[in-house]
Amino acid sequence: MKNLLAKLEEEIAALSFGNNPPNLYDPIRYILSLGGKRLRPMLVLLGYGLKKENLEEAISPALAVEIFHNFTLMHDDIMDEAPIRRGQPTVHEKWNNTVAILSGDTMMVKAYDQLLTGPKESLADAIQKFNKCAVEVCEGQQLDMNFEELETVTEEQYIEMIRLKTAVLLGFSLEYGGLLAGMDKEELTQLNAVGEKAGIGFQLMDDLLDVYGDKAKFGKQVGGDIVSNKKTYLLIKALELANGDQRKELDRWLSASDFDVEEKVEAVKKVYGELGIFELTQTKMNAYYDEAFQLLEELNVRKEGKKALVEFFEKLMKRER
Repeated sequence: MKNLLAKLEEEIAALSFGNNPPNLYDPIRYILSLGGKRLRPMLVLLGYGLKKENLEEAISPALAVEIFHNFTLMHDDIMDEAPIRRGQPTVHEKWNNTVAILSGDTMMVKAYDQLLTGPKESLADAIQKFNKCAVEVCEGQQLDMNFEELETVTEEQYIEMIRLKTAVLLGFSLEYGGLLAGMDKEELTQLNAVGEKAGIGFQLMDDLLDVYGDKAKFGKQVGGDIVSNKKTYLLIKALELANGDQRKELDRWLSASDFDVEEKVEAVKKVYGELGIFELTQTKMNAYYDEAFQLLEELNVRKEGKKALVEFFEKLMKRER
């Protein structure tokens, strides 16, 4: 895994985008240089490894999902007015909104260029599946923004939103790796489902880390979801389960317009602790990963490849950032 990650980083650093005007291309190199888990291209490689041994063969087309993912982050950060990404200033903070929008648009086009490096015989399927995934990611982001205007959001609505916003790209990444390796239609459908289930679990862990993570390791403002009244799984369950006094406390902080950030975060975390929200979220997360493991177990693929993917998911379940 370390060797694969190192190879991915090497190939990302070597990507050629353009130089003029600098403020169009420098932000692309900047956001890609900030690192991250490289989760999505790794899933492409691990999906490829379920059928074939030489995973490095899939690195070039795998970079398409990393470029696309970072494009979505660049634009999401504008919408969220986020100041920090991976412990560093976001692109719109370092430059401005206009630059971030244009650089992001360029990244979307460059993602297609990278898809073109894959096998010609699977290119039409790859683009069709990628397009479907990209639209669903936009649908998920719009739902997330819509939630800000809704008084209440159900657990089912939230799970569907994170499925679209986060999980479908993980599902596509795994499926794309399988497509590059020559898997059949039924296998690809199941592989996509494996990625989606794991993706929902992954986002639930992100929700937990936003509240309970170590700021130095998380790379974003810890407690940011609480500060912005973001309707995460944690808040939705807390509002559902809170008794009279707990509900009053939550409502007081949700309606407050002038408050001390640390005081609000600690007060809401206190209610979460009384309700066992951390444990409830962790149980929900594990249930989705269990579904992913079960679907993966049913696939008739290379044992070595399956083992590597299981180990990768297990590491994600225990991550601290």
